[in-house]
Amino acid sequence: MAERIKIATPARTQAILNKYGLRAKKKLGQNFLTDGNILQAIVQAAAVTDQDDIVEIGPGIGALTEYLALAAKRVLAFEIDTDMVRILAETLSPYDNVQVLEADILSVDLKTVLAASLPSDQPIKVVANLPYYITTPILMALVQADINWSKIVVMMQKEVADRLTAQPGHKDYGVLSIMLAYYANIKQAVQVPRTAFNPAPNVDSAVVVLDQQAAALPVQEPKQLFSLVKACFAHRRKSLWNNLQQRFGKDEATRDRLKTALAEAEIEASVRAERLTLNNFTQLYWALGAAGFYSEQRP
Repeated sequence: MAERIKIATPARTQAILNKYGLRAKKKLGQNFLTDGNILQAIVQAAAVTDQDDIVEIGPGIGALTEYLALAAKRVLAFEIDTDMVRILAETLSPYDNVQVLEADILSVDLKTVLAASLPSDQPIKVVANLPYYITTPILMALVQADINWSKIVVMMQKEVADRLTAQPGHKDYGVLSIMLAYYANIKQAVQVPRTAFNPAPNVDSAVVVLDQQAAALPVQEPKQLFSLVKACFAHRRKSLWNNLQQRFGKDEATRDRLKTALAEAEIEASVRAERLTLNNFTQLYWALGAAGFYSEQRP
């Protein structure tokens, strides 16, 4: 293996960009990490070993990729920016365990790509510094994809990280918290100041770890469950009862069926959605099914 390039320093990052006459592209949410301690902390948060296959999204000039390559068995990096792919051919040249695909992670058949590029019976780990403008779609695509994964460790805007890890009753708790909790145990691992980037973003960041876990109360149609959750949060300051009526109707027959479902789920009509756990919503979903609002009922 050739000499390590050591991408993640402020001077080296700027030198690489200058060499190619490039700068971070705001429309792609590019901010390049230049703090080696934080990069190492991300790798540690993912518990990367030399037996792991890693998927990275948006490697940029390869700062995090380099740390992953040194720790993991194989790294498959998805990069949408042709200019960055050109840079990566140089910066990652010392590492024969890295493959860079010029592709949009949201557009590929991920299961097929992984079967071709990382054939293995072992679960993958996803480790990435995500573009902030597209964090939520990428996370939902990953957890809902038909792939074998064990950990997703991603850096994101601190405000979004707070929403993902919020607990019932907290002001940040909402639809996204519940949807991701269906698939994984979620926690914040590393706090990242804006000064760790070139260029510095306008917000602080955090690294979030998702450990895959089966839902305590799995359903056949998670998308229908999530649609119910969204409806219950449609007007956050209103009661669950008001939001349910807006979703299903206010005629007397519908109201009676809603009252029956709430009683079956043992949920007070006056409660706000932010007080309910994922299991509460699942129980309500099944009770609504029994009342004829959905086809799916309690197993």
